[in-house]
Amino acid sequence: MPLDLLFATLPVPGHVGPLLPIARTLAARGHQVRWCSGQVFADRIRATGAEFVAMDPAIDHLGRNVDELFPARTRLNGVAKLRYDMRSVFLEPIPAQVADLRRELDRRQADLVLHDAAHVGASLLEHLDGPRAVSVGVTPLMLPAPEVPPFGPGLKYRRGPLARLRNGVVRRLLDDVVFKPVYDHRDRILAGLGLPAGERGLSGVSSHLHLQNGVAGLEHPREQLPPQVKFVGALVDPAPAAEPPEWWDRMIEAGRPIVHVTQGTVADTDLAQLVLPTIRALADEDVTVVASTGAHEVGPLPGKVFTAPFLPYDRLLPEISAMVTNGGFGGVQLALAQGVPLVVAGRTEDKPEVAARVERSGAGINLRTATPSEKTLKAAVRTLLDGGSYRRRAEELAAEYRGRDAGELCADHIERLAGVRV
Repeated sequence: MPLDLLFATLPVPGHVGPLLPIARTLAARGHQVRWCSGQVFADRIRATGAEFVAMDPAIDHLGRNVDELFPARTRLNGVAKLRYDMRSVFLEPIPAQVADLRRELDRRQADLVLHDAAHVGASLLEHLDGPRAVSVGVTPLMLPAPEVPPFGPGLKYRRGPLARLRNGVVRRLLDDVVFKPVYDHRDRILAGLGLPAGERGLSGVSSHLHLQNGVAGLEHPREQLPPQVKFVGALVDPAPAAEPPEWWDRMIEAGRPIVHVTQGTVADTDLAQLVLPTIRALADEDVTVVASTGAHEVGPLPGKVFTAPFLPYDRLLPEISAMVTNGGFGGVQLALAQGVPLVVAGRTEDKPEVAARVERSGAGINLRTATPSEKTLKAAVRTLLDGGSYRRRAEELAAEYRGRDAGELCADHIERLAGVRV
């Protein structure tokens, strides 16, 4: 029997993209899929076979970056900025999110609600007499555990009693001091919806089924993984890629190792943080540099540097020897699925946690800054290109990704939860 499924995602590329292959597979299997998100994603959503449902314009980002939406955050740094983001980006939209989904469910009921784990309104719906929720992890796994460092600061993973003590102390500090105003604000929003205060933290993980983007080998080891958490491989949109840039053949024919550098799709407003320093750092190295530049112009450049606003990753990644990234979770998944070792330099959003997991996995180098020096970048890239353990570990992770069709695997889990045939 076909299922009626309601998707809900924040209007951000990294939150929409991982759910596209899930929607495409479910629609191909004959299930009805509706998807509430931002207008700029309407065509991509419809292309999966899903029905697009426009979210409340008051919480639709309309393709604008977070600094444009919330200019006050540009005057903040560190913990103050993180607290501001948690309140403004993730908590303030909750009432409108709930209203959106209730309105859609009044129009037609659904068997399940599927949401990215940061869409807090969707995660609350089942506590307001809505359908059961299925969450999709679009960041590293946020569930707390004594043996895992608390999510946020990007602490290095360590084993043993002292590490557990450190984890507990830092977690209490974060919960009871640093983020207490955020959680208090969250509880006021919950009270306005008629819900009790929540637990500390904002994990967004369903108690029924959580589909985690990635593989267990990239995550911090846990003594006991909750049974509803399923690692499904690389959740990336399998839609046909764009044509390669006009310089593609010249890049291949040069015969040099290819290093790719990117600041992702959100944090690319200032290429002087990572893209331009990487280009300068590798100017004297016998490598070809390929940079994603978004909407920015970066010329003139040396002949062995190639740039494009966006690149066909399905064609590029099999060709490259190393990748320098600010730690966007989707790009890291793509690289590791191809066995590409990484240099990670990012300190905003979930990027410290992505970098910590790459470091722990042994598949890359964590520079622990968003603005590394050229000297540091050169040394890190040279270490990766010299081969050794980083390349081997990345290839081992690629073997873990290989053979997993994430969309099909997610659809299997969803059907099993709903009690239909698999």
